[in-house]
Amino acid sequence: MSGLQTINLLFSPSSLLKLVSKITYTTSVRNYAKDVPMGMGKIKKKKGGPEGPRKIIFPVEKDPKKLISFVCGSNILKEGGQDVEIKPDSEYPDWLWTIRLGPPPPLEEMDPNTKQYWRRLRAMKIGDVNRLNSLRSWHKTTK
Repeated sequence: MSGLQTINLLFSPSSLLKLVSKITYTTSVRNYAKDVPMGMGKIKKKKGGPEGPRKIIFPVEKDPKKLISFVCGSNILKEGGQDVEIKPDSEYPDWLWTIRLGPPPPLEEMDPNTKQYWRRLRAMKIGDVNRLNSLRSWHKTTK
């Protein structure tokens, strides 16, 4: 027996038609995000921008002496507390002054015995493959 014959045995033609129409109706109705009543073709757009005056989240420090001697904004407490005071350079560890602040070093300057070297090499290889694949996409032929 084929699949169509088993359907005919289980359902009468009228009930099968009702079932098919019910399935198509539910699939067509559920594709919409929301129901729009008749005559409501245009949807009103809301005007952008804030309503009312801007709220200041935290006050901006303008005192130059405090800006030089404290890390402004480092106090995380809602009430009380004080910002972290900046200490003289001699009180900080030596490794702090050797941190690289610019772009990461090129691959040639990195030590091949480190995990960072191999991660960077892998990332560069993935980038090369992705660039090549994006160039080949227009050249693909269908069989």
